[in-house]
Amino acid sequence: QVQLVESGGRLVQAGGSLRLSCAASGRTSRILTMGWFRQVPGKEREFVSLITSIGGRTVYADSVKGRFTISRDNAKAMGYLQMNSLKPEDTAVYYCAADSEITGSNPLAYDYWGQGTQVTVSS
Repeated sequence: QVQLVESGGRLVQAGGSLRLSCAASGRTSRILTMGWFRQVPGKEREFVSLITSIGGRTVYADSVKGRFTISRDNAKAMGYLQMNSLKPEDTAVYYCAADSEITGSNPLAYDYWGQGTQVTVSS
């Protein structure tokens, strides 16, 4: 099993920056893909970004490309999402997710999820 805990969410003004962290514990060696998703009330969970542990391949949603950067530190079992030039439409609960396979942007493919951290961007 893998446990994930997100942190770093808070209220920030538009144009500002935040860095979200995801601390993994348990059988972290099994994680091949780490992803970030976000969700607002009444809407489906939305893919934001992912990174693979083999090759460090990254993928971004078009809505965040050029503004967000995903990274991971395998030695520390940590994942990060650096968010710059934040917009009010980035407001959401952000979730860290992990899977033991190389996977993509479908949230249903991820086996492990954190509890989420709230990001609020004021205009």
